[in-house]
Amino acid sequence: MPSAPILEALDVHKSYANHVALNGVSLSIPEQSIFGLLGPNGAGKTSLIRIITQITAADAGEIRFRGQRLAPEHIAKIGYLPEERGLYKKMKVGEQLLYLARLRSLSRADAVERIKQWLSRFDLKEWANKNVEDLSKGMQQKVQFIATVLHQPELIILDEPFSGFDPINANLLKDEILELRRQGATIIFSTHRMESVEELCDSIALINRAHKVLDGPVRDIRNQFRTDTYEVEGRGRILVVHPDFEVVEHQERENGHFYNRIKLHSGAVPNDLLRFLIGQVEVQAFRELIPSINDIFIRRVGETMPE
Repeated sequence: MPSAPILEALDVHKSYANHVALNGVSLSIPEQSIFGLLGPNGAGKTSLIRIITQITAADAGEIRFRGQRLAPEHIAKIGYLPEERGLYKKMKVGEQLLYLARLRSLSRADAVERIKQWLSRFDLKEWANKNVEDLSKGMQQKVQFIATVLHQPELIILDEPFSGFDPINANLLKDEILELRRQGATIIFSTHRMESVEELCDSIALINRAHKVLDGPVRDIRNQFRTDTYEVEGRGRILVVHPDFEVVEHQERENGHFYNRIKLHSGAVPNDLLRFLIGQVEVQAFRELIPSINDIFIRRVGETMPE
């Protein structure tokens, strides 16, 4: 059974002067999931995040946290890593983390213990007494991430968390995000890096021009955009003259090898195509081409742009 939602947005509207940021957006985010909030710049993602974190308020509609209308007491259960990082550059790393943890009502003893553990996990122990401004950009982002999760929030909102990370540290952060979910946290993940969405997200929502244009589990969405097109590689001379199959790309390669993309028609199934091919050629590779989230993102955004 699907998890109950930890957060729901119900017909949320938000405008700034003459600009409509959100126009009737509704979302349901399952508990203990990683939820991708996607959209081009200016789509409305940040406006929705600011409403969830109570930085601003909706003009209409509401946000529910565990079935209750969002209220100030829910802030303690939410961690937010904004895209615009905000650390005090002249403060020492350890002092800053302790200060931010105490603002989240952690006892000094609990805060100190958790800070030690997180600094060790991110290989930052020797930097605890350094000023933030002495750290590299990547190190500063690690510190900001630690500040976001120190109070063990039930809901964690990460806005472009991998920005500025090298591949090694990006993988380290991915592992920590997955571990947080395993421990029970729910993560809202806003990013332009579609490969990270494919790797991490259970479900996504795509917002464009203030409207939600797509949402659901990643697997279901990818299946929704299937085109019944298959890649075939092999040896021999392939001749596809059949009402059920259409060659949409053909390449002759060296030593009698070929590469084809073939689309199925008329309710044909992959086994029909495979049997047809085996009668003609040596099939060395056969795979379905399922659109990536990046492909789907580009297509749906293009479909919802004005003429």
